[in-house]
Parts: sequence; C-alpha cells; structure tokens
Amino acid sequence: MMVLTLLFTMTALVATGCGTDEELVIRNPVVAVPDAGEEDGSESSGDEQKENEEQENSGTENDESSAGNDESGDNNSSGDENNSNENNESNNEEIMKDRKITVRVGNHSFAATIEDHATGRAFLALLPMTVTMNELNGNEKYYYLSENLPVESIRPGIIRNGDLMLYGSSCVVLFYETFSSSYSYTRIGKIDNPSGLAAALGTGNVTLKFEINEK
Repeated sequence: MMVLTLLFTMTALVATGCGTDEELVIRNPVVAVPDAGEEDGSESSGDEQKENEEQENSGTENDESSAGNDESGDNNSSGDENNSNENNESNNEEIMKDRKITVRVGNHSFAATIEDHATGRAFLALLPMTVTMNELNGNEKYYYLSENLPVESIRPGIIRNGDLMLYGSSCVVLFYETFSSSYSYTRIGKIDNPSGLAAALGTGNVTLKFEINEK
C-alpha cells in the first residue's frame, strides 16, 4: 500500500514539471520580405539601364550609318574625279591624233599640222601659247621656250616657207621663205597653206598665238 502511494506521488510531480506554463517554443527562421517600393525601384533601375544601353547602341548604329554615308560620298566624289580625268585624257588623245592647230598673227590665221612624234606631242602640250618671236635673216621668226623639248634633229637641206622647226632643244623657228640650209633642225610641223604668211609676219618682231583647233 505504501509502495502504491509513493508511485502516485512521483507521477504527480512529473506531470507538474512539464505543464502548459512552460510550453516548448519552436522557432521558425525569419525571412526578410523585400519592401514593395524597393522591388519597384530595382525594376525601374533595370529598365533605365536597358534604355540607356539601347540608346547607346542606337547612337553607335547612327554613327556607323553616318560614316558609311560619308564613305559613300567620298567614293562618289572619287568616281566623279576619275570620270573627269578619263574625259580629259580622252580629249588629249583626240587632240594628239588630230594634230591640227591654228597660228594667229594680227588679223590673220593659218592652219598648221603638227608632226606625230615626241617633239610634236610635247609642243602640243604647251598650247595654247602666245609668244613674241624675233626676226632673223629676213626669212625666219624665232622664240626660245622656257623648257626643253625632245629632239629628233636632221639636216633637211631645203627649208620651205611655212616650216615650223625646233633648233637645238628649245628654240622654235617659223620660216617664211624657201632656201637652202646646212643647219640641223627637228621638225615640229608646218603651215598647211603658207600663202600670205610672209606679209602677215612682216619684217620685225611679231606676236603669234599657237592654239589647238576646237572640235
């Protein structure tokens, strides 16, 4: 009986020590919840960054497009210059092939034909040219160029009225009489019809203009 009483007493003490006054507390982990305003700000910042990147990309594309347009303009300009140069070269070739010039003195003009060789082409390259030619020996007018021309000199033996010659490498001579000569000359060309040339040139120094015939 005493043993039963002791067991009952111990059971009561154990029940009192684990009562509801000291309930077991279960701690859950605390998770920080972001503020709604912070979320909006973060998204807004991301959007702004994206817009800035798009604007920068757009600016780069515009710069590249502008550079492309500039290059295209340069290419067009270069193409125009090339066309112009080709046209000039074509015109020069036509002139060289034709080799027809006009010699003007006062109110008179005389057609002339230039030789098809290096000297003739070099002379044509100087035209138009206006010069004062000096009188010599009653049969020629001469003028010294400021540069040398190619030389292919020969001794013609007979100088004819209207012959246009190069004496040495820089002296242009226009003869207005026919006579014999032992001197060497390079033929530049000749007056096609020298009738009236002597009268037009006169007996003193005279100004002449050599010009290429326009087509």
